[in-house]
Amino acid sequence: MKKLTIVISLLAVLLACNNDDSGSGGTEITPDSNVPRTMSYSVVATYPHDTSSFTEGLLFYNGEMYEGTGNYGKSRLMKTDLTTGKVLKSINLDKPYFGEGIVIVRDTVYQLTYKEEVGFKYTLKDFKKIGEFKFASKEGWGMTFDGQYIIASDGSKYLYYYDPSTFSLVKKLEVLEGNSYEYSINELEFINGFIYANKWQTSYILKIDPANGRVVAKADLTDLYERLLAKAPYIDTGLNGIAYNAATKKIYITGKNWPELYEVQFGE
Repeated sequence: MKKLTIVISLLAVLLACNNDDSGSGGTEITPDSNVPRTMSYSVVATYPHDTSSFTEGLLFYNGEMYEGTGNYGKSRLMKTDLTTGKVLKSINLDKPYFGEGIVIVRDTVYQLTYKEEVGFKYTLKDFKKIGEFKFASKEGWGMTFDGQYIIASDGSKYLYYYDPSTFSLVKKLEVLEGNSYEYSINELEFINGFIYANKWQTSYILKIDPANGRVVAKADLTDLYERLLAKAPYIDTGLNGIAYNAATKKIYITGKNWPELYEVQFGE
């Protein structure tokens, strides 16, 4: 009986060794829930874009397209026709200012400047300048509106939430991709509860969850950029400009000095 017990014990040990998941090829890898999903995209339509426009902000408001551009001495605020790319209305910024992101809240246009630490407010109807505002960061990059707050970027790991009526800072949100902070966040657009953002000097578009600042999905548009670069080798690096037409549920993208603007669809 004692020998039988020993044999049974040895068999149990052998079976345990064979079922041990610590060996090569036997470990079950659990996906990291913090790693953003790959976000696919497709180009639905192509439209002309003014190659003199160093795009820093792009948006739709009441079905019409507006654009803010940069570069000293060339910065503008414009209303543009989507189909033809023609400028319908514009105002130039003074030469000491480098225009950046724009947002429209209750028929008031807000426009950031790059390093001048001041923003401008205009009437929507005639682009008449009606005021200035200060913001919390040293640089202005992109802006969007979530229905309650203006959200701005400055190229850091933060998104800044402002009260539109006073432009006072409400909170800062840290942006994370995986387990690392995400930097170079540029032009912004709020779409169906998420913040879409260009990553500066890249062809990536990030989809950010405003509840926790995590990048939940990421689209790589390198192939689109490279195709365009073959036709227009002068264009600036990467994309900049995301606009969502809430009336049609369509998304548009472009880049600095790009000759084309695209309607795109994102999938996951």
